[in-house]
Amino acid sequence: MDNERNHNSKKLTRRDFVKASSLTAGGLLLGSLPIQASAFAAGSDTIRVALIGCGDRGTGAAVQSLNADKGVKLVAMADILEDRLTDSYNAISQRFGGTEQLAVPDEHKFVGFDGYKHAIDLADVVILTTPTFFRPLHFEEAARKGKHVFMEKPVAVDPAGVRRILEAGEVVKEKGLNVVVGLQRRYQSSYREMYRRLQEGEIGDIIAGQVYWNQGPFYFRPRQPEWSELEHQIRNHFHFIWQAGDQVLDQLIHNIDIANWFVGEYPISAQGMGGREVRTGKEYGQIFDHNFVELTYPGGAVVSAQCRQIPNCWNRVAENFLGTRGSIYTDGGSNGIQRDRQQNIIFNYDGREDRSPYQIEHDELYEAIRNGNRIDDTEHGAKSSMASIMGFMATYSGRFLTWDEALNGDKRFYPHHNLLPEDITWDTPAPVQPFEDGYYPVPVPGVTEVI
Repeated sequence: MDNERNHNSKKLTRRDFVKASSLTAGGLLLGSLPIQASAFAAGSDTIRVALIGCGDRGTGAAVQSLNADKGVKLVAMADILEDRLTDSYNAISQRFGGTEQLAVPDEHKFVGFDGYKHAIDLADVVILTTPTFFRPLHFEEAARKGKHVFMEKPVAVDPAGVRRILEAGEVVKEKGLNVVVGLQRRYQSSYREMYRRLQEGEIGDIIAGQVYWNQGPFYFRPRQPEWSELEHQIRNHFHFIWQAGDQVLDQLIHNIDIANWFVGEYPISAQGMGGREVRTGKEYGQIFDHNFVELTYPGGAVVSAQCRQIPNCWNRVAENFLGTRGSIYTDGGSNGIQRDRQQNIIFNYDGREDRSPYQIEHDELYEAIRNGNRIDDTEHGAKSSMASIMGFMATYSGRFLTWDEALNGDKRFYPHHNLLPEDITWDTPAPVQPFEDGYYPVPVPGVTEVI
């Protein structure tokens, strides 16, 4: 893919980008697949899976895939770091070693920046769990080769990446493939029940909301002398904008996605504030340790979204929504409460989760493949990623941003905008370089330009 396509100068409007769609509980269930798309499952009991990105999340997703269907077989693994691949294989072996479901010979363990291509070739389903920067490239390859996909959120770190995902999504539709995105709340029983009741009008129309992802700090891996600057940043990808965005994109996206789902729209503007108050050391890279974003929706609803990674503070991962007839509270776990306008509880979903939503994602993916149905989360995964990207662009710059401005900015904010994932080797200079004192450039509201 060339730069011309990735950095298309044509202006996109929100109307172009946010097409009308029917939101359902677990993605877009689009009916039956063409016969050819499910033929392999009908002709064989085995569904071959490749894991691309062998960190903790990838390892967990691989185990969940193997748990989902006895006919699922892990046949290939790929990572740019050999130690990460080895650790992942050993962890999976603790559960599935000696079974037919773990079938990854040494020649199918691919290390390097191009390893994803070889792993994808061997599979029917691919699991994409690398740092987010690589997601559009890997998703394009999987779609082009006709593979079903589970990919972690977010799906891109910048607007150009979001557009690449949506373009590949058109290929997915043409080929009748299944795509599940790891926004697992959409697969969680309590959220599905709250959504059902919302659709039935029990609290009226949502007019406001507050969503939270407040927790302690993320871990970091101390720099090792044998690492290049690029390897240091990739191993600590959560702390670098070009690799993972900010906490707004990597974690708060879950809560923003629920807001989008429950409101039934995607935001038209964002404004906010944030900074680095406690995590100011050079080991924390570039990102803020607290953010507050105000999202406004076409119908007039306003949702306040906040996240924080500071120790010894009030922690909360939850969502509140106020409707014209009542309110909804969810805590991200197994609880959900509805109240009327007088704050009387009218429904309490309390502790009745029968399965983990992380497992349900995979269960429903393989059920769809087996049964010839279709789940496609590509569109809402891309739109919620874009809403979150717009959010941290607003906090980093201190600007009021419209969706169209964020989507069509000249991307001066992104130091990697001329660096495509397929161009990277270990000899590639990291797109963000530290100053002489070892500190990295950090966005400054009122100074940093994002469009």
